Amino acid sequence: MTDVDTETNGDRANAAGYWYDESPGQRDRARRVLESLRTYRAAESAMRRRTRDSMSMGENELLALRFLLRQPDHTSRPSELVKYLGVTSASVTTMLDRLEKTGRIQRVANPSDRRSIFVRATPHANEEVRETLGKMHELMYGVAVGLTPEAQEHVVAFLQKMADAVDGVEPAASAG
Repeated sequence: MTDVDTETNGDRANAAGYWYDESPGQRDRARRVLESLRTYRAAESAMRRRTRDSMSMGENELLALRFLLRQPDHTSRPSELVKYLGVTSASVTTMLDRLEKTGRIQRVANPSDRRSIFVRATPHANEEVRETLGKMHELMYGVAVGLTPEAQEHVVAFLQKMADAVDGVEPAASAG
């Protein structure tokens, strides 16, 4: 059954997956895995939206804070944020202005080159992120710890292969 068939066969549309047919065996199991991955991604996306809303932050602001909090001394150069986020330096400057205004980051002079700066996440930002995301991380960690060591290795390998697969997809050429 194709996607077109799924759309035109009424009741059968509810039984079939959006992209994958209902063939028995391996194909069905693979479809269920991919549908479960989509369900997880949707739940995670909704959680991130709730988190951003509760912290009155945009996606890149939260990503920037999490990036800074993973760095030694919670400090980085703005150019590293540009590279990490894949945005322009002007966008990062505007974002850093907002984060500084809310007390989540501070700009500090580079001791070896006064013409450049570092950006540092504040203790307030660290507490806020830990408080907001802590329960979610605790629940997720509990699920991961509950897996057998073999299952953990399978999940890690699967997710890495999926990341490699989606990273390898080139944008479709536009018709024109």
